[in-house]
Amino acid sequence: MRIYDLIAKKRDGGTHTRAELEAIVGGYVRGDVADYQMAAWMMAVYLRGMTPGETAELTDVMAHSGEMVDLSSIPGIKVDKHSTGGVGDKTTLVIAPLVAACGVPIAKMSGRGLGHTGGTVDKMESVPGTRTALGREEFLSQVRQIGLAVIGQSEGIAVADKKMYALRDVTATVSCIPLIASSIMSKKLASGADAILLDVTTGTGAFMKTVEEGIELAKCMVEIGTRNGRRVAALITDMDTPLGHNIGNSMEVAESMDVLKGCGPADLTEVCLQLAAQMLVLADKGSAEECRALAEKALADGSGFKKCCEMFAAQGGDVRVLEDSSLFAPPQASWELRADQEGYIVANDAERIGSASVLLGAGRQKKGDALDFAAGIRMHKKRGDYVRKGDLLATFYGAPEKFAAAEQEYRRGLRYGPELPPAEKLIHALVTKDGVQRF
Repeated sequence: MRIYDLIAKKRDGGTHTRAELEAIVGGYVRGDVADYQMAAWMMAVYLRGMTPGETAELTDVMAHSGEMVDLSSIPGIKVDKHSTGGVGDKTTLVIAPLVAACGVPIAKMSGRGLGHTGGTVDKMESVPGTRTALGREEFLSQVRQIGLAVIGQSEGIAVADKKMYALRDVTATVSCIPLIASSIMSKKLASGADAILLDVTTGTGAFMKTVEEGIELAKCMVEIGTRNGRRVAALITDMDTPLGHNIGNSMEVAESMDVLKGCGPADLTEVCLQLAAQMLVLADKGSAEECRALAEKALADGSGFKKCCEMFAAQGGDVRVLEDSSLFAPPQASWELRADQEGYIVANDAERIGSASVLLGAGRQKKGDALDFAAGIRMHKKRGDYVRKGDLLATFYGAPEKFAAAEQEYRRGLRYGPELPPAEKLIHALVTKDGVQRF
């Protein structure tokens, strides 16, 4: 079949068969389909959409374009978690150990930072000595022995997605639900878990800006997973304001450990408990209420923190910094950002804050940039707080010459008002194969 004819079919609103999708995706991976042809087809998908069945087939084809991880040697229901990205989103470092401490094996592959959003692998590597590139057998052996391993995404996973995403990024086809969903879920299917919890973030710091957009994406991904024989659920979480107070790699690790020690920020702790509970539900550990109680117990008795230390130790990490964050390498310098007027903070744009942290060196402005693990931002005041002129809003950490640009970016996301803004929900909805439950 000719790629020309398949482009025309989708352009005219047709529905592809699996064989046609294999020809398109497989041809692109092999080099038989040119970039300009794939770009034309993806634009046709962007404009015409895909049926649920078509999207599920596309995802499975993309998953099988590379390695398929076999987790069958690990006993029990293996549960994975994926976040669509956010600022100060360090939940994996909390919930993976909590869930593993409750007896559910976690064999997780995570990514690096993308744009203004941070990456779990980058955060883990801020702990001295930590290895995030493990061989397949070492990865599986670690999960069998201690119930938990978090490593970087294998280059051989969902090969088609890497090529397709790079092309989408330069052809204005990123914001397309079938293409976003197939990109995320192809990697999750290839990673081998029996069940998948999706944390679909929404708001200024997320790729989905509204709750309705988040629900639409979640429904699509849940259906893909269900059609491909996986248990899937999605929580729609808020990302208008960063979770917790710390943004930056070693700073976020320290704050995650505070949560596991029972003294972390209330908003981050609550979201982590909700996510952990839903992962336990997917693993058949009980009702939502029973699973919430299990997660709370693992937090209160310290078993979650102990499990986290076991994982880092197994991967070569210096666990002393987990026990005492003052042992992390110090930043070059610090600088205080102060309020320039009085009033309530009514907006604290998470994307601007994330971009400011990137300017400080906590993220990458281009592929290959080295990270400053000690760079970042400590937020002292957030949305809903009342401030007077001169009050301390945030402390910046990093190289002194980067502070001015970061300040300008941070202030662009700040708005003040005379009245207390309405409280925002941390969790907006739960999406399962049975429907949408709003909170």
